[in-house]
Amino acid sequence: MHRFDDEELDGLIERAAEAGARRVLTEIGLDNGNATRDIRDIRDLLAAWRTAKRTALQTVVRMVTTAVLLALIAGLAIKLKLLGGGQ
Repeated sequence: MHRFDDEELDGLIERAAEAGARRVLTEIGLDNGNATRDIRDIRDLLAAWRTAKRTALQTVVRMVTTAVLLALIAGLAIKLKLLGGGQ
């Protein structure tokens, strides 16, 4: 049985980790020189998606708020006989 000193063991673990990382990158298609750019693009797309979701939610909240306020104003105008409603 071979005994490894700390330096040999660290080197062996590092080489195994690098080989495993390369294998995973190859399996998911990020083994070429464009991997860094691809990952950056994916992050940019995710950031854009999150911004779009947040903006859409804010728009819906503003529309609902505006509709409620318009309904209240219309009801008040009718109540005060400003629009010809009521008796």
